[in-house]
Amino acid sequence: MSACVPTRNDHSSRNARPSRASGFKRPHSPPPPPRRGRFRVSGADLSASITVFLIAVPMSLGLAVAMDAPLAAGLVSAAIGGIVAGLLGGTPLQVSGPSAGLTVVTAELIQIYGWRTTCAITVGAGLLQILLGSLRAARSALAVSPAIVHGTLAGIGVAIALAQLHIVLGEAPQSSALDNALSLPAHLAQFEPAAPLIGALTITLLVVWPRLPGRLGASLRRIPAALAAVVVATAVAAVATPGIARVDLPSWRSHALPELPQGPVAGLAAAVFTVMLVASLESLLAAVSVDKLAADRSTSPPKDGSTPPAPVQRSDLDRELRAQGVANALSGLAGGLAVSGGAVRSSANVRAGAESRASTVMHGVWVLLAAALLVTALEWIPLAALAALVMVVGIQMVSFAHIRKVHRHREFLVYGATISGVILAGVLEGVAIGIVVAVAVALHRLARTRITVTEQDGRYLVSARGQLTFLAVPRLSRLLGRLPHGVDAVVELDGFFMDHAAYETIQDWYAAQTAMGGRIEFTGRSGGRIAEPASAAHSCCRPWTPWRNHHCHDGVQDAVPAHSVAATHTLPGTPPTDRAGSPRPRRGAHRLLSGLSSFQRTTAPLVREELARLAAEGQRPSQLFLTCADSRLVTSMITASGPGDLFTVRNVGNLVPPPGTCDETSNDDSVAAAIEYAVDVLEVESITICGHSGCGAMQALLGAGPETPRTPLWRWLRHGLPSLERMRSRHHSWARIAGRLPTDAVEQLCLTNVVQQLEHLRAHESVARRLAAGTLQLHGMYFHVGEAQAYLLTEGASSGTGPDEVFARVAPGEEWSAESDAEALHAAPGTTVGA
Repeated sequence: MSACVPTRNDHSSRNARPSRASGFKRPHSPPPPPRRGRFRVSGADLSASITVFLIAVPMSLGLAVAMDAPLAAGLVSAAIGGIVAGLLGGTPLQVSGPSAGLTVVTAELIQIYGWRTTCAITVGAGLLQILLGSLRAARSALAVSPAIVHGTLAGIGVAIALAQLHIVLGEAPQSSALDNALSLPAHLAQFEPAAPLIGALTITLLVVWPRLPGRLGASLRRIPAALAAVVVATAVAAVATPGIARVDLPSWRSHALPELPQGPVAGLAAAVFTVMLVASLESLLAAVSVDKLAADRSTSPPKDGSTPPAPVQRSDLDRELRAQGVANALSGLAGGLAVSGGAVRSSANVRAGAESRASTVMHGVWVLLAAALLVTALEWIPLAALAALVMVVGIQMVSFAHIRKVHRHREFLVYGATISGVILAGVLEGVAIGIVVAVAVALHRLARTRITVTEQDGRYLVSARGQLTFLAVPRLSRLLGRLPHGVDAVVELDGFFMDHAAYETIQDWYAAQTAMGGRIEFTGRSGGRIAEPASAAHSCCRPWTPWRNHHCHDGVQDAVPAHSVAATHTLPGTPPTDRAGSPRPRRGAHRLLSGLSSFQRTTAPLVREELARLAAEGQRPSQLFLTCADSRLVTSMITASGPGDLFTVRNVGNLVPPPGTCDETSNDDSVAAAIEYAVDVLEVESITICGHSGCGAMQALLGAGPETPRTPLWRWLRHGLPSLERMRSRHHSWARIAGRLPTDAVEQLCLTNVVQQLEHLRAHESVARRLAAGTLQLHGMYFHVGEAQAYLLTEGASSGTGPDEVFARVAPGEEWSAESDAEALHAAPGTTVGA
């Protein structure tokens, strides 16, 4: 009888919920989703909508001033973006409104075509967004290099800041960022002090307001900084400079609507594409950021000890793109600015505690009411205050965090070229320049391969750094040809790709050297896998094998050892084929013998020296790894460990019987014996209990009833009954996994079982003694088989002191050390970072 059953792969399983008949109820479960057609408004949504409204009004007016557009157009786009995109969008907490990224583009379009034609261009961009969203192209837009995207936004931010600085100085901005930069010294030499002082006051308040100290400061910080800065600047201007230029909202009767576009078709098409591109990228990037903010908020317990808000569903980017298109089309028809999702408004919405799209929609309603009822109050706002507000937004678009990431990934050249192109030539031209530079950098890296040959004590080291393509074959062949015949050499391959030409060059050289008695060893500096053409692998080798030098069980391999040049093999589950490519019959009972024979032929000679050392020194594992007997759970694979690293105990359901549950008639002492031996004799440093998705033992516990036969399997599974009771108890909170709730009762029990078995583990005398001495660590782990993703239990929950049982996702490519542990714990207190 199989211990576990496969995880369901259909999408319906992810949305499944425990049935009422099972009696599975949780005190902290989120409320059921509202029925369609009902629009529920919570107190948190109402409060968040007011906060976002207070930010959106001055921001919308400021962006309209920056674009030299009718001021009412900013309010129109804010209202339509909030209501339409809020109702139809795929990111519930994202707030849409006038696009800061389109400030420079829209200003240029208004100068060239006029306001009414610009509105028609906005309509065309919206229709194009609807088309691309219907074609499910949203994810493809995110495939653009982040260096290009962030460089584009940073260039737009620089252009915005330069233009608004002229308005702060009381002058009119020029038509381009370059002209604004060149004319700035002349404006600095002579200006009236009123507008600059109001602008400086606004900027000072924007910077200082979020940092006000003390209890009074904490109370004042609840007011958005943008609103506070504009209100204070307006009040000061009303008293000190009555004649300063202010907002002038025209009558709605004279509001301009779009007209049929007039101008060259190519120019209009380029304008529509540019507006669509920038608005879409800004919205999609903001949607991804909102997902991260919402996930962080749901996994971080509130400081006041209240229950964290329920996780918000992940963004549907194609739906979001279609909604942005509808909003842009309606905004253009109504005489409004282009609309996009805004990072500033959206992050404020999340931090204000919004729970659903109701906050976004209501914010649009408040803007609409303000546009109709608060015209007199809005006309008191100085233009210099709005320009200073937008200038700060432009400066914030140049993110130093993005610059550090780009520099770390060696793409600063692409980033700098994109910024320069946007500032000097324009947005569309800057994006094109960035793409060209990114392609050139990629080709340069592909062609740049560093090959060196060194000799020490008669042994040669051939080091190849970079990708081995046909471009590197001439130099590779020349250097390999200089080595003596029958040489003793180590070939260190440090790259991620090897094409067929380079593979055959190394293959032929290896065959010639070994035929003359040479001894060639292939290694990788960082253990990375290097791909060869799929045709070179006549086999079914599996990438999850615990040995990197795993060869196929059937057929003769090529001469180059597979552990040094890891092949791109056939996909898992593909039937094995012979050399002619015909399917080969499975051998059933002979599979084990075939594997043993393959090990003796290919693997044993390579690991014999290491195993001999371990045999002489004895085992010294650092960890006890207790997990399920499920055949899909390969411990050496998911922990990247080798011989001598793990002392492994496997049983049905990864259970730890508590002390005192065994008697003379039972045989449950094996797990306790293994724990005692690992802790007292081997002196392991940590113990990890690992559960997994789709566990058959947990399913059996959920389905057990009074009539379940008391077989040996059930007598063993009774040690999991405390986990079932813990899951159904009202005294324990709902376990979370990477910012979401478990998909169904089985996953919930799998997670709860890990926590409960850790408590059983602490009850063992040897474990309790080592824990008290501080020489042993306990870790909880969950492995999702279908996603090939590991999750670690937070430190607070695993020690029984945390309010929640939270399993955090292990990110790929992380190298952990004592310093990185401290850094990660500082970033996410309570998270266990290493198993």
